Amino acid sequence: MKELKYISQLGRVTAMTIAMLVAVVAQAAVSFTVQAPRQVTAGNKFNVTFVLKNAEGSNFTAPDIPGATKIYGPALSTSYSSTWVNGKSSSSSSQEYTMIYKATQSGRLNVGAASVDVGGKTMRTAPFTIEVVGGNGSNQQSQRDESQQQRGGVRYDDITTQSAEKAVTGKDIFVRIEMSKPRVFEQQAVVCTIKLYTKYQVSQFMPTQQPSFDGFLIEEIPMQPSLNKVETVNGQQYMVAILKKCLLYPQKSGQLTITSGNYDVNVVQYEQYRTIFGTLQQPVEKSLKVQSNTATVNILPLPEPKPESFTGAVGNFTVTTQLKPDQLKTYSAATYTYIIKGTGNIKYVKAPELKMPKEMDVYDPKSNVDAKTTGVDMTGTATIDYPFIPQFAGTFEIPASEFTFFNPATEKYESIPIEGRKLVVAKGEGAPSNHYRIQNMDIRHIATGDLDLKHTPRYMVGNWTYWLWYIIPLLLLTALLLYNRKRLRERADVRLMRTKRASRVAQRRLKQARKFMEQGNKEGFYAETLSSLWGYLSDKLSIPVSELSKDNIVSELENYGVEESLRNRTLELLDKCEFAQYAPQLADHDMQSVWDEAATVIDSLESVKRKKS
Repeated sequence: MKELKYISQLGRVTAMTIAMLVAVVAQAAVSFTVQAPRQVTAGNKFNVTFVLKNAEGSNFTAPDIPGATKIYGPALSTSYSSTWVNGKSSSSSSQEYTMIYKATQSGRLNVGAASVDVGGKTMRTAPFTIEVVGGNGSNQQSQRDESQQQRGGVRYDDITTQSAEKAVTGKDIFVRIEMSKPRVFEQQAVVCTIKLYTKYQVSQFMPTQQPSFDGFLIEEIPMQPSLNKVETVNGQQYMVAILKKCLLYPQKSGQLTITSGNYDVNVVQYEQYRTIFGTLQQPVEKSLKVQSNTATVNILPLPEPKPESFTGAVGNFTVTTQLKPDQLKTYSAATYTYIIKGTGNIKYVKAPELKMPKEMDVYDPKSNVDAKTTGVDMTGTATIDYPFIPQFAGTFEIPASEFTFFNPATEKYESIPIEGRKLVVAKGEGAPSNHYRIQNMDIRHIATGDLDLKHTPRYMVGNWTYWLWYIIPLLLLTALLLYNRKRLRERADVRLMRTKRASRVAQRRLKQARKFMEQGNKEGFYAETLSSLWGYLSDKLSIPVSELSKDNIVSELENYGVEESLRNRTLELLDKCEFAQYAPQLADHDMQSVWDEAATVIDSLESVKRKKS
């Protein structure tokens, strides 16, 4: 009964979320896998988590494990993530069924296949084995567990220690910012990982203030937060989720600090009830505010003096060059290309200076970077194209040069020689470009010839246009004064001002609702539409939003002079938006029709003139 009660409670919380996820991830790859320790100690508890990705499952069946006793489960948790890269979106979801067992004897535990129904088909995990070792370690661990329970300590894998009567402290749940290195050079990558440590199940996690990374360029590493790992900190075990992981490239030397973040967290505790059937646990949520630590990194400046050919590359790179086409002709476009490959700050490498012969019409370089994060740095290829057009036939030469980068591994500058290239240009058809002529021209020719200049005296006082310069400003000033007096009288009437601006404010909010509609964000669309309707009625009827209700809206609209049919349309629209806001996946309304209805209702109400009292 305890397990069924827990599943029903958690199921109501996640059912609406899962329904929205299914349509998004239907085309993603579906998998059903298991996460479990390969070795445990006899007498200890251990977790086995079955993970269903990119699908909605039902009728989950956990395997029996001979030689182990089931303590708790299955506990269902769901997660969802989406990314937007280069104009393309991708999404994924997962359902995790967590079981807690206790190893009762040493030897090998044969864990059979778990099963779950997905879309009318049954998926199963692969069987595996867990090695159980015995000895004094088992007894010592059991004694430590019992001692901790006697002292009132909380264990992540034992809900009997997670009583709702206990206060949740900073030792039970916290967020930690971890840096992969204490010191790096400028432009050298350092990995920043933000982790959540908790002894309680987390039902909701909302960042209210993200850590700031002043002085760094950031490359985020895609992650899917999930409480599927266990770590030991100061002798205590925690469930761990990686909230964020990114590569940081420092842009200046000195001590740089990543500030702390603030988070709103809901954790699950359990109220215990004694019945004739035994002790039952009822899950309850507790809201907390959690603040992470700060983290600092010492940034070392790049050694001086810097070579002239150094353009900011930090890492380990190779360079090659290309010339296309092989056969050059005058007035025909060609391209000289640098191809830089390697690991480091490749996205931020500046284009090397290219010394082309002056007989070439050279254009600005174009860069294209294809890079990906490797977990500790960024690896890829930067292609830098230098377009040019030969203006004269003959043999020319691009002089030899070098590409220099700073290698943090050796803490030295390293240079790669780039051989010169001979350019043989044949005669082609065409004429020198204007771009080339202007670039190579110091002073343009002065215009010559008869400019036909004449001097004609005129007296402006005798012209009627002269007096218009005085009359028109005077008339404009008079009109401005009258308009200003009218505005001051209107602003003194607060009720009139609220009524006049009601439609304008509502239309502005409806524009925001249209943006949510175009993005397919149902929740945001209905929330913004509902807000615009309540705000419009508050301003139109001169009633504070806090005092508005559907009953007094009907009464005030009737007193205002609104017909019964329009009053009914207004209430139906409010009901429709409220229902869709709190259950968007159950709403079968078309957002476009709801938006049109809201705009029509507001326009209709705006055209009604207040009935004289």
